[in-house]
Amino acid sequence: MEAAVVDPGSKLLKAGPAMPDQAPSMIIPTHMKRMPEDESVNNTSQFEDVTVDPVVRGFIKDWDAMEDLLHHVLYTGLGWEIGNEGQILFTDPLSTPKAIREQLVQLMFETFNISGFYASEQAVLSLYAVGRISGCTVDIGHGKIDIAPIIEGAVHRIASRRLEIGGIDLTRLLAQELGKSHPMANIHTADVEKIKELYACCAEDELAYSKIGGSCQLEAHTLPDGQVITIGKERYTVGEALFQPQILGLDSHGIVEQLVRTISTVSSDNHRQLLENTVICGGTSSMTGFEERFQKEAGLCSSAVRPALVKAPEYMPENLSLYSAWIGGAILAKVVFPQNQHITKADYDENGPSIVHRKCF
Repeated sequence: MEAAVVDPGSKLLKAGPAMPDQAPSMIIPTHMKRMPEDESVNNTSQFEDVTVDPVVRGFIKDWDAMEDLLHHVLYTGLGWEIGNEGQILFTDPLSTPKAIREQLVQLMFETFNISGFYASEQAVLSLYAVGRISGCTVDIGHGKIDIAPIIEGAVHRIASRRLEIGGIDLTRLLAQELGKSHPMANIHTADVEKIKELYACCAEDELAYSKIGGSCQLEAHTLPDGQVITIGKERYTVGEALFQPQILGLDSHGIVEQLVRTISTVSSDNHRQLLENTVICGGTSSMTGFEERFQKEAGLCSSAVRPALVKAPEYMPENLSLYSAWIGGAILAKVVFPQNQHITKADYDENGPSIVHRKCF
């Protein structure tokens, strides 16, 4: 049985057997609804709005919900049999606290009775997915942005940056903008998220964004209640916030300047290798026009060496940037488990959860 690879994001969980040439077999929402334990209760309306997020800003926060989610993923989705559990590789966000790593390995061995465990950082795995071991990963997820210089497969921790903004903040921004232009409309968060996915885009540059106004092409969108709203400059504002964080009320640099400043703290001997092997990934990076805008900003940045984006090999699955950490995890699983570099049940029984820091790095 192939090892399972699980990449639990703030918005989507990606899981499947370790087959690097294929997309993950499961891509499901991490967001869950709390259901009544007593199934005889007929009136479930009181539970409809009781939702839970096991993963918040990249980190596991609700362990009971995560256990329920993993039970569904492993036994229903991937077809594991109770009593015959296999090996599993998890992806870790940048700067995952030690306590979370220990609690995860404890959950997997003591609750799920797995035979082997490994965990690796998403930034490194995303680089593996495009055939690199050195470079810089810019991961724009639902709950955070991770910028990580990686040299020979190891994250340069001192230089790495974690920004507490992501797709969820862009959704809230879009909700605010739509509220201004459609004060009478009742637009739920789920609808705003869908509108963002359908229409959000990036202007060619800052000047082009400043000129977007009344002449902006309007898009008509029908809400679930039948009301039709028009979407104009709002869809460009969402993308612009990544390059001008002041739009979000943040006093910080845009994403390309953040990348350059991150690399500047690493030894100058590595600048070219890192910047010329830049990988952008995460669901938010798939926004229309984002890659083109990123490259244009990169050509204008203050660095002597300009960031250059690495393209995924043609033989890799489409839309690789959406689940590059999972693909990298599938590649790594093909190495660590056959070569017995993972944590075994015997390792765990002898050393306890802290073994994760010695064997998974």
